[in-house]
Amino acid sequence: MPKTGGFVWGSEETKFFFELTPDRILNSVEEAGFRCTGRVQELNSMENRVYDVELEEGTTSLPDDARTARSRIIKFYRPGRWSKGQILEEHEFLKDLSENEVPVVPPLAFKTGETVREVKGLTIYYSIFPKVRGRAPQELNNENLKVVGRLLARLHQVGARKRAKHRIEINPTSYGRDNLNHILQTRLVPDHFRDRYQSVVEKICEAGDPIFKSCETIRIHGDCHLGNLLWGSEGPFFLDFDDMLRGPPVQDMWLIVAGRDAEALEQREILLSAYEEMRTFDRSTLQLIEILRALRFIHFSAWIGKRWQDPAFPKHFPHFGSERYWEEQVTDLYEQWELIQTASGG
Repeated sequence: MPKTGGFVWGSEETKFFFELTPDRILNSVEEAGFRCTGRVQELNSMENRVYDVELEEGTTSLPDDARTARSRIIKFYRPGRWSKGQILEEHEFLKDLSENEVPVVPPLAFKTGETVREVKGLTIYYSIFPKVRGRAPQELNNENLKVVGRLLARLHQVGARKRAKHRIEINPTSYGRDNLNHILQTRLVPDHFRDRYQSVVEKICEAGDPIFKSCETIRIHGDCHLGNLLWGSEGPFFLDFDDMLRGPPVQDMWLIVAGRDAEALEQREILLSAYEEMRTFDRSTLQLIEILRALRFIHFSAWIGKRWQDPAFPKHFPHFGSERYWEEQVTDLYEQWELIQTASGG
């Protein structure tokens, strides 16, 4: 059987993962020591399978308050993506942040004291999280940008204290060349786009190599866009550390303010100035933003390709693999290459 994304399609693990039923979900929660009412709601998640499960009264270890609810969130990690060690490093980061009063949502411990369990008889990991209340901001005003800038600085202060040796380090090889190799080897890109696509990706990676080698690398959120930020009664907090990386702090910074027009640059400056009130930021790494944006394009294409046999992906990305899709990818990457050259004075 062909292997995609590190595991065998058609295996018992993937069959279980693609065909999660309410009974299987509830059994996994109750095996962890909780009693469920039977209400299960699937939440929006492409990479993992995530469910809101209601618990009976008296079975929760956390008191209900303005931030938590009686429901719990159960996350089944996609088989073959992360090792147990990598998941535990995500959980360790969340624990470190919580202990340092950085508002996040760490997983709950099972009776064994661990935060990760395996589905019985299968190499599928799952964890249980408190359900938290908050609203997702569509945009941030100037005062909110300052609050988030200081919050991000505190997150990075904690992130810099330990090294996550099992997590991926974002750089031109891991997000660029490795993904390019997968795209070429699996013939995702049509032959008549192949050379141009390969050429521009290699140029972008070469431009990024010396900058990445010289910049600070710490534990970061990794996917720090506004969709992973909630605003609760006590202020903002970050969610979904599943894509936690080792990388330069600017990776989290640019995703919060992703634009490049004058307004976005002004907003980024407000965010950065607030960040610098609490932590030093290497402003020379701002030149990485357009490279990081390009690497995100490349990584996204490879990610969809690796997941294509998951029934959810063709439904959500119906144009993936089409002539138009790859034409846009090549055009966008060449635009990125021109911006990178301009920024470097090339």
